[in-house]
Amino acid sequence: MDGRRMAGAVVVGVVDTAEQRPVVRYAAEEATRRGAVLRLLHAVEWPAPPGSADSAGRGATAQEAEQVIASFAESVAQQFPQVEVVPDVVSGPPARALVDRSHQNAMIVVGHRGTGGFPRLPLGSVSLQVATHAECPVLVVRPGEREEPRENRVVVGVDVDDLPSGLMEFALEAAEARGAALDVVYVATRPELLGTGPTGPALMDDEAVSSSAREGLENLLTSYRARHPGLDLRGHVKRHHPAAALVDASRRAGLLVVGSHGRTGLKRLLLGSVSGKVLHTALCPVAVVPAAHQGVAAS
Repeated sequence: MDGRRMAGAVVVGVVDTAEQRPVVRYAAEEATRRGAVLRLLHAVEWPAPPGSADSAGRGATAQEAEQVIASFAESVAQQFPQVEVVPDVVSGPPARALVDRSHQNAMIVVGHRGTGGFPRLPLGSVSLQVATHAECPVLVVRPGEREEPRENRVVVGVDVDDLPSGLMEFALEAAEARGAALDVVYVATRPELLGTGPTGPALMDDEAVSSSAREGLENLLTSYRARHPGLDLRGHVKRHHPAAALVDASRRAGLLVVGSHGRTGLKRLLLGSVSGKVLHTALCPVAVVPAAHQGVAAS
């Protein structure tokens, strides 16, 4: 395997549960879109450290891990024969293994449940740790969500005053790879002044959309429309809580893209950041794009 192909690999963590299969299928679809290798990673937390009296069982455990991967690899080969699958058995905690792989690969795919469960994502779960600390984009997929009909559109949440590098590029390429429309959602949270009166400044009604916010979003989108003339690129300005607005926009969408930077930063998850709340409640798969990510969503 040459380094160039592996650098663009899609990595999915697998465990021996039936609900993991939709997650692997989603990862295989992503690998197909980018013409990438699919790495099936199974992390084994060995029962004993190397050299200890109990470490003799490690061979059997490794064999079991290979069997888990082989089962998923067979399913991928049947559904996506064009995708090259690479088994990846590692020792240690799964979250750490996936974060380590994020330094050298293009995308990590994880599921909501089991080792990273939704609808209430537990603190300390694998999915949360990986989405928080990965160096490449992380796709978080809820098993079973494909049962609902999806519209062919991608949603990205932006802040025109604090746009992370690479966020729009990822969303644009994700939409183009899917042949989908791209909804760009900007939630204007700053109050706008209507004027002053006898009691002081009057604030704009929450349901009103300020012209300055809309102008700011349209200015942002102008250059992207010029560079992507064939893309259905739509701007939306909301005046609700950012997380609630993005979750509402994700309804029936194919993908929701958020950044892990600034006010939407997962580093502030314990303080109630937007991205953290979106991961808890989004109604479609969520891609978390780290700050300064310069890679692509799909080839």
